[in-house]
Amino acid sequence: MSTEQNVQTVKDFFAAIGSGDKEALLALVAEDIEWIIPGRDWALAGTHRGHAGFVDLLETASRSLETSTEPREFVAQGDRVLVIGAASGNVKATNKPFEDEWVFAITVRDGKLASIREYVDTQALARASAAGHPAVVDQRLRSSAEDFVTLAKTGAETGLEPWRVFVRAVRSSNVWQ
Repeated sequence: MSTEQNVQTVKDFFAAIGSGDKEALLALVAEDIEWIIPGRDWALAGTHRGHAGFVDLLETASRSLETSTEPREFVAQGDRVLVIGAASGNVKATNKPFEDEWVFAITVRDGKLASIREYVDTQALARASAAGHPAVVDQRLRSSAEDFVTLAKTGAETGLEPWRVFVRAVRSSNVWQ
């Protein structure tokens, strides 16, 4: 396929994402699609393979984010198409807004997207995800556990029963806020 045809295929892909047309999306990606989103501790990060991985990624994104995506520039050479764009929206778990600049490096094979490597503004997404981010919650729980140990020692010294100390620790902590 020509470079122009590959760019059009990628444009069609982004149009299908914008309209939420799952059937069109599946028709535009190869059966062995590989979509890589670098990172850790984020629901969308990882390597997603095949139609099943692709659908799972889209469903996870739909459950996690309210977003609009705007591809702004297409740079192509042969079967490679780089797309430079932006997204904005909210992380559903925190209802916090984000603005994200991104680049997709896409390989088109036989008129279908064969691979996508997505580079996103992880800081913007981390800030918007912070309250619901597992690492943040884990740190809060760790801090609360340390506080609990201190309170339990204090409770033992004052004669309070351990469960009363625990209830006081939970009530006084910000772990669930």
